[in-house]
Amino acid sequence: MSVHEDTLDGTLASSEAVAAYVAAQEQKDQLRFLTCGSVDDGKSTLIGRLLYDTKLIFEDQLAALEWDSKKHGTVGEDIDLALLVDGLEAEREQGITIDVAYRFFATDKRKFIVADTPGHEQYTRNMATGASTADLAVLLVDARHGLQVQTRRHAFIASLLGIRHVVLAVNKIDLVDYSEDRFDEIRTDFETFASGFDFESLVAIPMSARFGDNVTAKGDNMDWFTGPTLLEHLETIEVGEHELDAPFRFPVQWVNRPNLDFRGYSGTIASGRVAVGDEIVVAGPAKTSTIKQIIAPTGEVEEARAGEAVTLTLQDEIDISRGDLLSAPSARPDIADQMAAHLIWMSEDALLPGRSYLLKIGAKTVNATVTEIKHKINVNTFEHVAGKTLDLNEIAFCNLSLSSDVAFDPYEANRTTGSFILIDRMTNQTVGAGMVWFALRRATNIHWQALDVDRKARADKMGQQPAVLWFTGLSGSGKSTIASLVEKRLHAEGRHTYTLDGDNVRHGLNRDLGFTDADRVENIRRVGEVAKLMADAGLITLVSFISPFRSERRMARDLMGEGEFIEVFVDTPIEECKRRDPKGLYAKAEAGEIKNFTGIDSPYEAPENPEIRIHNVGRPAEEVADEIVAYLRARGFLSVLGMDGDGI
Repeated sequence: MSVHEDTLDGTLASSEAVAAYVAAQEQKDQLRFLTCGSVDDGKSTLIGRLLYDTKLIFEDQLAALEWDSKKHGTVGEDIDLALLVDGLEAEREQGITIDVAYRFFATDKRKFIVADTPGHEQYTRNMATGASTADLAVLLVDARHGLQVQTRRHAFIASLLGIRHVVLAVNKIDLVDYSEDRFDEIRTDFETFASGFDFESLVAIPMSARFGDNVTAKGDNMDWFTGPTLLEHLETIEVGEHELDAPFRFPVQWVNRPNLDFRGYSGTIASGRVAVGDEIVVAGPAKTSTIKQIIAPTGEVEEARAGEAVTLTLQDEIDISRGDLLSAPSARPDIADQMAAHLIWMSEDALLPGRSYLLKIGAKTVNATVTEIKHKINVNTFEHVAGKTLDLNEIAFCNLSLSSDVAFDPYEANRTTGSFILIDRMTNQTVGAGMVWFALRRATNIHWQALDVDRKARADKMGQQPAVLWFTGLSGSGKSTIASLVEKRLHAEGRHTYTLDGDNVRHGLNRDLGFTDADRVENIRRVGEVAKLMADAGLITLVSFISPFRSERRMARDLMGEGEFIEVFVDTPIEECKRRDPKGLYAKAEAGEIKNFTGIDSPYEAPENPEIRIHNVGRPAEEVADEIVAYLRARGFLSVLGMDGDGI
């Protein structure tokens, strides 16, 4: 045999070995887990130890780790394994974890994705992010300090987010002389505390992440402990059976249509199993069909199961779009436009009931508002407390109202189809994460009544186009004065108008509302709905409200028809508003006699792109009113009127 043939045979053998290795890796199942607990309990060190002991650190990484340990380390001359995970410079300098750090490693038995989550209270939202996709939680406790407030908080959030398997890792056992009594004391305390949680398994393991005892190997210091090491437990625990046993759920992420001859529906199976020939139903429209093909990344298969990404084709041509949920006909999800849910708030800006957010559940996005905060949950004592708003990292049980029906399951039955996020409409930032508890049913006999006389008929009779002139600006800016003059001019022309003024409405419709941010949101929500009805009646409606928040002005705009909402920003500097102030309100607010006064101790978010911007300093109000009427006429809102007031 030639040298060339020997080389070729060696290359082929090597390629076959690589292919066999890759195939073996693909056959392994995967466990997602997180490490959590109080600050400095050793979470990052534990993950570093797992990576180090499973030989998943390259030589260049090890060299860099040794150098970083000298600069940032906290364990003297030893290698600081925590630095493998604490990637942010701020984390390394402070010796804490701020962000959620994800790491991958594998053993001969299983693949793992581990999330190292922060321990500080202000980063509770980050811990919730890591827990939302985890199958198991490793809850670390410093053997010297025992259970801490943050230990309890993280255990509660893990339970709330549906994690069913917990490892209580009693770390730094070396610092209490490997005491069995101390370990038993902490284990008993936690088992008593967690007895009300819905954990399927709870295993306590004493360990020293720094020296490796009971992490991947037993060590010589705890002969009294006969349980598994952490790695042995992670390799053998059974998870995922719940998802397989649950009813079939398939959120459609993409309608795959590369040509006229193929239409498939792509996504990841959330729960259950599906096979060629199975009957399915589209939640909501309740249209049924039969599975024709199941296409996996490797090609066509006869069956697929929870967690697998596939494309399904159906025997029938039915209308299915991104965001639809396919399910088993015998076990269908809930369909509703109102729900009760636990909500974890993740934004620096408080949640305000009545404010409009985007709700994303699966691949479907709808408008949503929190209609009521039933109670907040004190995550330290688990008490239910009253509250009108929700601040960063707080948890509450809420009622939500959606703009249209969505399909979902209770979170405890299906974590994928029962979870959602809330998105700020102005910034597109995720501000909340929710777990659906149950659907709220409204009366089934309530429906839209068809009317023979519609808004076009009413507007035509009046010889005008309905419009909502939304005057916004600081107190004292001149909104009400200008709105009143505009209405006088329109009325003199025979137009049909109505003015909604902030002070006047608070004498009746909104007399129960104060001036907190939450009440201001509800104030504008109600006025927006009234303005919508008046536009439907064909009126030109003038709304004069401070309406300080962009989000609520956007909500009011979305209620109206295309082009009907005209934002009029009366842009008057606050110094001028104070000078004009006839009631002395600004002086009282600055003296602390009036709370939540816009421009002083409550913010005003100026419009960014109003239809009309009025610089209202040194201009006669009559001139401004004429300008607004001219705007309406130029854009066709004011058609020609006959002598009797009918449009001609």
